Amino acid sequence: MSYVIVTLTLAVPGIIIGETALSFLGIGLKAPTVSWGVLLQEAQKFQIIQFYPWMWIGPAVCVIMVVLAFNFVGDGARDAADPFS
Repeated sequence: MSYVIVTLTLAVPGIIIGETALSFLGIGLKAPTVSWGVLLQEAQKFQIIQFYPWMWIGPAVCVIMVVLAFNFVGDGARDAADPFS
């Protein structure tokens, strides 16, 4: 059961990055739905990047922090599940 938990915690960042990338490209979720990819897509206009940087810095930092957190938890769970390696 520990290997399943480790696999899931290491797979979640890939799923998050995939959904964010697809939504950013316009293939995934659309504008009425709130998603980090949709927020980043809406913030890619030049005026927003120049005058309202919090509209893209917030979602970008959140994506990075959540992906890193899941990676660290998955790595720690992998080390805890297999102490002999």
